[in-house]
Amino acid sequence: MTLRWWKKWSFVIILGITGILYFTTDESLMEMTRWESVDPAGREKPEGEWQLLESEETPDSVSGASDAEEIGGEPGESGEDVPAEETEAPQTGEAESLPVSEAAGTESVPQEPQIRFGRVEDDYFSDALFLGDSRTVGLYEYGEWEDIATFYASTGLTIYKLFDAQIVELPGQKEKITVEEALQHQSFRKIYIMVGINEMGRGTVESFAETYGEAVAHLQELQPEAVIYIQAILKVTTARSEQGDYINNEGIEARNEALSRLADGEKVFYLDPNQAVCDEDGGLVPEYTFDGVHLKAKYIGLWKEFLKDNAVLLD
Repeated sequence: MTLRWWKKWSFVIILGITGILYFTTDESLMEMTRWESVDPAGREKPEGEWQLLESEETPDSVSGASDAEEIGGEPGESGEDVPAEETEAPQTGEAESLPVSEAAGTESVPQEPQIRFGRVEDDYFSDALFLGDSRTVGLYEYGEWEDIATFYASTGLTIYKLFDAQIVELPGQKEKITVEEALQHQSFRKIYIMVGINEMGRGTVESFAETYGEAVAHLQELQPEAVIYIQAILKVTTARSEQGDYINNEGIEARNEALSRLADGEKVFYLDPNQAVCDEDGGLVPEYTFDGVHLKAKYIGLWKEFLKDNAVLLD
């Protein structure tokens, strides 16, 4: 009897229980929705303000994220229009890179000026000093710069007595002073050195270059603002070089090679005017000289033009 009764009424009982559960849950959900849509004052919020409530309660740390990003959806699914650029190029969270000078909190690093060589005119040498031996004396006498540049030059001058030589004349005084004394009273922005031919029979390449380097360093102490030009020793003619004594182009080339290594490319530069006065064999052009060593007056201009074509362009 009991089994028959259960089989007859079980379906109805299960159906009734299901209905009770369904309506109870639905009512609770409706009540919860109504509770959350009421503002703190107890007033029921109209439709459309729920989204505003969420945005007002969103923490600052995510205030820039879109609704679609917060719920894991794609842009545009929240029902709001998304600008085309946001759709095509979503933010990655990385700041756009800026040049050093534009980045916040940074300062631009000053760049070292680039060294440039170029052509200059005669007025470039108005603050230049020429130090040298008899060849520089020739530049002074026939180069037409005696009223533009300053010359401390003397026949027989060597690197060994460069600062001690009393070769500088002062206006209104009979006695000459040394190069050392003169450099303490007058400033220059460029200093050109041409010595070495008189030193060919003295010392070695190494000792000559060492003394020369010390002289350049001392010039920098006395004239810290000056650009120093180390000029290569001018060669002699091939015929003069082959006479067999200590004055020969092979020895001159060895010393010039050592001098080139003294240049630092910043304040000390090496110039080789042999390019302007030597022939294809590497010797001084015979027609340019009267003794195989010194330039004739009318060819001094070749040396001048070389210096004008190879000047450091200063700001």
